[in-house]
Amino acid sequence: MNRLRNRLIIVFLVATLAPLGVTVWVATSLIERSLGYASTEQLDAVSKSLEKTGRELYQRARSDLKTQALAGRAIPKRHSEPDRGGWPQAVRDFYASGQPEAFALSGAAGEQLDYLQRREREVWVYSASLGGIGLARLSEQYRLARERVEADQGRDLRRGFLYTYLLLAAAIWLAALGLLVFLAHRVSRPIQQLTAGLAELASGNFAARVETTRADEVGHAIQAFNYMAGQLQQSRERLVYLTQLASWQSLARKMAHELKNSLTPIRLTMEELAAREPSQDRAFVDQAAGIVVEEVEGLERRVRAFSEFAAEPPVQPVAIDVATLLGERIAFLKTAHPGVNYELRAAGNALQARADADLVKGMITNLLENAAEAAGAGGRILVETWALPEQVAIEVHDSGSGLSEAARASLFQPTISFKKRGMGLGLSIARKSALLSGGDILLVAGKLGGAGFRVLLPVWVPNGS
Repeated sequence: MNRLRNRLIIVFLVATLAPLGVTVWVATSLIERSLGYASTEQLDAVSKSLEKTGRELYQRARSDLKTQALAGRAIPKRHSEPDRGGWPQAVRDFYASGQPEAFALSGAAGEQLDYLQRREREVWVYSASLGGIGLARLSEQYRLARERVEADQGRDLRRGFLYTYLLLAAAIWLAALGLLVFLAHRVSRPIQQLTAGLAELASGNFAARVETTRADEVGHAIQAFNYMAGQLQQSRERLVYLTQLASWQSLARKMAHELKNSLTPIRLTMEELAAREPSQDRAFVDQAAGIVVEEVEGLERRVRAFSEFAAEPPVQPVAIDVATLLGERIAFLKTAHPGVNYELRAAGNALQARADADLVKGMITNLLENAAEAAGAGGRILVETWALPEQVAIEVHDSGSGLSEAARASLFQPTISFKKRGMGLGLSIARKSALLSGGDILLVAGKLGGAGFRVLLPVWVPNGS
């Protein structure tokens, strides 16, 4: 499943549809408000029209009622002064005003018009229905409508709507832009780091690595880059090491040839000289000849070691039972180092490596010999094996004093040693054998307080090449 592609699609949808949806919502709200503003204008027009209609109706009703009253076609309701205590409030107010006549609305909603006349000590009231039209209620509604219209007209709604729309639209799009920038940075930053790592790797920095905690395709690509950079770094180190070995091998071949040509005549001459000396000096001559022959034989051993180091033996990979081989090597070396305690921790009898058996025996023997010399009598040697995805790991640890920083710096470099039993080429030959077998030898932290070495060999794949 292409999670990166799906994520980009989701980002695109969110970045486009979300602002669009918000914009539509804002626009709809503003349209509704605009419609409300248009309704206010219509309310203004309707209220004015109703005011005019109501005024005309009122004037016409007054004229008709007065005409009928003066013509005697309307019967008044008379209110005498002796009955003043029972007068309606409107009659009392009219009588107290001293006016000769007046008009007033009556009824619950002002649906009746009254014409009041002063007649000496009486008040005559002529009444006429307005046809169910409540002028008092209509007047109140008109008043409320006018207040609403005047309040709305007191604000510049058009400019307010425009500014509000622009402000909201700008805020929404700026928020969407910020989200896009953040998401784009989050997606593109690992790619930029990977590109920078590739540039460093191309420039020759094989230690370049890119840190990541992602689990998507970009994270997998970064992990693959780190693995590739590590493999290139190991391959480069091995290539440099093999190149150095090639130079030493060329020097070793020349040195071995020259030393051999010189040592053979010396040894033969000393043997001949010892055979021809007078008998009275025989003991001294035999001693001197023995010393010279012994030293010459030591030099010849070193010459043979250089010859082996310079040689390129054919590699014949076979299936090697790692646990069996290690058990044989340990049993072989126990007789030479009886005071050393060996411990073998094998992952299983089925663990098999694909390598040249003679080369593996030689490198394991060299590591065990070095470990035994470092541990000494009463010391310990731990040998462990386990399986890796494509390799077999063998580790040898000793309880010796460990290695100094100077020794670590040139551990696998070929040197010339004049110790009684040391040639200075053991670890170099062992690592060369491991590299020829498709593996390597690495220095690791010791588990017994001394040195630790890890041998990596290709795993044997049945029916594989």
